Amino acid sequence: MVADNPYPGRGVVMGCAEDKQLLQLYWIMGRSENSRNRIFEAEGAMLRTRPADPSKLQDPSLVIYEAMLEFGDHYIVSNGDQTRTVFQSLKGGGTFESALLCRDREPDAPNYTPRITGMISLVGSQVFYRYSILKANASDPSVSDRNFYYKEEVGRGLGFGITTYKGDGQPLPSFEGEPMALPMVGSPQEILESYWNALDADNKISLALKTIDPLTGKAEIFVVNRYA
Repeated sequence: MVADNPYPGRGVVMGCAEDKQLLQLYWIMGRSENSRNRIFEAEGAMLRTRPADPSKLQDPSLVIYEAMLEFGDHYIVSNGDQTRTVFQSLKGGGTFESALLCRDREPDAPNYTPRITGMISLVGSQVFYRYSILKANASDPSVSDRNFYYKEEVGRGLGFGITTYKGDGQPLPSFEGEPMALPMVGSPQEILESYWNALDADNKISLALKTIDPLTGKAEIFVVNRYA
């Protein structure tokens, strides 16, 4: 489903590896010079974007942000600065949902790129997966539709993902429907490589995979960047 889409944009996939490790996968793509001038940088269990060449950075507002953060047993991933919004909400006693009800789709008319967010929560022996997509209303793009999805059980070697776009176009058409089932088979490096190879070679920029031990909560991030 990823390989068949010439331009899924940014994508979030969460699931369970064959060895029961929990997984969060996030990738970015780009067509403009500003969007392509990025790399992923991991620092501990945090992932951020930063410019590959700071001298070429034009507008950082929608391209430079924290993509993965953790608060306690909650693991957040998103395609924008709403990662920090969710983190601050949890820190203040709020929820994933309350944080995102205060946010809107991106203001990049005419595409109005959706904000996609995921969170894995460890509650005792249970694992909860939350997804959100905030996108422009089809009738009035000044209004955001806010969709939330929940999964409490994901089989081994399986993930569920959402992307910003359902394909290429002018303007770019937003993702539609529920999170799609996607494979998460092999070692972390094999999963990373399989998704990297599936993305369109001309437009892919960076991809990261976070593994989370469901027993200890320890996390590790693997990254591949098109531009060093």
